[in-house]
Amino acid sequence: MSDVIDLLDFEKALWSQGIEHIAGVDEVGRGCLFGDVVAAAVILPPGCIIDGINDSKKLTEKKREQLYAEIIDQAVAYCVARIPAPIIDELNIKQASRLAMKQAVEGLQVAAQFLLVDAEIIDLEIPQEGIVKGDARSQSIGAASILAKVTRDRLCEQEWNDLYPQYELAKHKGYGTKVHNAAILEYGPTIMHRKTFLKKLLGEQLESVWPKQ
Repeated sequence: MSDVIDLLDFEKALWSQGIEHIAGVDEVGRGCLFGDVVAAAVILPPGCIIDGINDSKKLTEKKREQLYAEIIDQAVAYCVARIPAPIIDELNIKQASRLAMKQAVEGLQVAAQFLLVDAEIIDLEIPQEGIVKGDARSQSIGAASILAKVTRDRLCEQEWNDLYPQYELAKHKGYGTKVHNAAILEYGPTIMHRKTFLKKLLGEQLESVWPKQ
């Protein structure tokens, strides 16, 4: 339990100032070749402790699913936002990630008084703190990481995998694995692949193989 209490240091400092609605904010899918970048914002009630929350990448799929349900049940408010590949290509991945985070905060059913953000600053007039490796240092950010990760994994395993079974998205979640790279070279990219991410892989072939919209 001591590890969980440590994850509340940032929140406790804010609670002591009378700030109750603290939103943790994080994104997943920043390094993927395929699909949306997904962000989540979540406000947990003061004093809430959810044992096991951590950086979502350090948890098993089973544990993430368990915590996802518990976070949803305990949350005062939460929201998940997605930015698709064409917008990622237009803005760049950093700005697209920040936009997804902004939309997630704006979509909260209860207004956040303070934001704890994983290594970013969001373009909102809400007091906030960007925390490096925040998903492993703040329960609120860790909770947002889990909501975003489970949401994106479900998209990969179900909706996107059904649309494009030849890419085996359920296995690699859109990251640049050998299997995924080989499929792109064999079948070409889809409109959901990130064009700017595939320049190194496809080189001069990029424009000729890109699907016309």
